Parts: sequence; structure tokens; C-alpha cells
Amino acid sequence: MSVRPPLLRGLVPLVPLLLFLTVFFIYPVSRMLLLGFSGGASAFARYHELWATGLYRHVLAETFRISVTVTVACLLLGYPVAYTLATAPPRRANLLLILVITPFWISVLARSFTWMVLLQRAGVVNQLLLALHVVRAPVPLVYNLLGVYIGMVHILLPFMILSLYAVMRGIDPSLLRAAGNLGASEWQAFRRVFFPLSLPGVAAGSLMLFVVGLGFFITPALLGGGKVTTVAMLIEAYIHQAFDWGLASALALVLLVATVLVFVAYNRVLNLDRMFGIR
Repeated sequence: MSVRPPLLRGLVPLVPLLLFLTVFFIYPVSRMLLLGFSGGASAFARYHELWATGLYRHVLAETFRISVTVTVACLLLGYPVAYTLATAPPRRANLLLILVITPFWISVLARSFTWMVLLQRAGVVNQLLLALHVVRAPVPLVYNLLGVYIGMVHILLPFMILSLYAVMRGIDPSLLRAAGNLGASEWQAFRRVFFPLSLPGVAAGSLMLFVVGLGFFITPALLGGGKVTTVAMLIEAYIHQAFDWGLASALALVLLVATVLVFVAYNRVLNLDRMFGIR
């Protein structure tokens, strides 16, 4: 009677999941990406077109710039909120946590449309600014890059807060008390003890938001008003308007490769394995 090796026995429960991923994810994605190498004078004709056309380089750079800006803004806004959640009494922390996750109950499309109403020239935000005499005339807050930033930050901010909170919650408060007993002020204890221990949350949240931001479509399309173009919007246009699946596939692969290269550089600079205690 043969005995299966431990490695094979461990893989048996994963067979249904691997089959599901192969049929419904790996195969269709591979087929789509291969379309970028079909047609044209050579297999790389579409990629040469993307490289030679300044429009595509500009859109790719714009997409990365938007994603980086939104990620930094969410980090600056989300870190104090996550710190408050992690250090607040349990009852208050639970209440604040409910407020953080409440936006998840509303779809991204509905939130984007809401911001379109709030940020228009006769919207609530402009009316409030006028009432407070911050501005003398309505300012353009939507159908531009600023509107895209506001909408994306609002949608992605809870993800950053939850990523930071998950790490901060695991920091032992006795470490801060020990630092205080050794003569450190609250700021010194935060800077030298709490903040370094929270860096895994910063790294994870920033990487997640950056990658998610690269593929955003609905919010830039609505709040940008056609004046802001991202790679995802170009892909949608080539599929539904130009019916050029090959060029859309090439754009998707270029964005994927660029994202992987950024991740490799990010990992090399921050050494994520050591930061997360993997080795």
C-alpha cells in the first residue's frame, strides 16, 4: 500500500481552489494578455506603438501620480485616526471603528455621484466656503484633478485606517509606559517606540492603496469630467468604443509590469520580509 508524500497530502485540499482559479482567473486573464501580442507586423507592434506615442506615456505617468498622491494623502489623514482608534478606550474605539467602516455599506458609484453633487459650483461645499468668507466666488472643485483626489481619498481612506489599526492594535502599551518611566516624553515615546512598530501597517496600507489606486475607473471618470484620463479609462475606451481588444490588452500588461516593478523597488527599499518578520 503506497503512502503519499506529506507535500502531496497537503496539496490535496487545495485542488478545488486551484482548479477554480485556473478556469475562472488564470485562463481568461492569460487569454486577454495574449491578445496584446496578436495582430500587427510583429508580436510587439502594439507595445512599440505604446512606447512611441507620447499620449500613453503621459496617461501612465498621470495614473501613477494620482495613485501616489492619493496614497500619501490617505496616510497623512489615516494615521492620526488609526492611532486614536488604537489608544482609545474599547467602547469609544468600537464607536469610532463603526464610523470608519460605515462607508463600505455604500457603493463606490453612489459615493462618487454624491461627491459630484456636493462639489459642484452650487453645491454644499462651495456654499459653505462662501458663507465662511473663505472664497469670494464658487471655486471649481469637481470635473478636474482636485475632484478626483477628493473622491479617491474618501473611498480609499478606510482601507488605510484599517491597515494601520490592525498593526497598532497589536503594539503593547507597556512599551510606551516603559519608555515614559525611562524619562522619555510622550512625543519621544511615540517617535522612538510606537511609530517604528507601526511601520508594517504603513508599508502594507501604502502598497495596497497604491495598487488599488492604479486600477480606479469609476471615480476618475465621473469626478474628472473627461479632463482626467487614467490607464483604466483608456482600456475601457478601447474595449467599448474602439473595439481594439489587442491595444487594451497591451495597456493592461504595461500597467501590470509597471506595478510589479514598483513593488520590487518598494520591497528592495523597505525590505518588507524583514519588516513583517518573515525572516
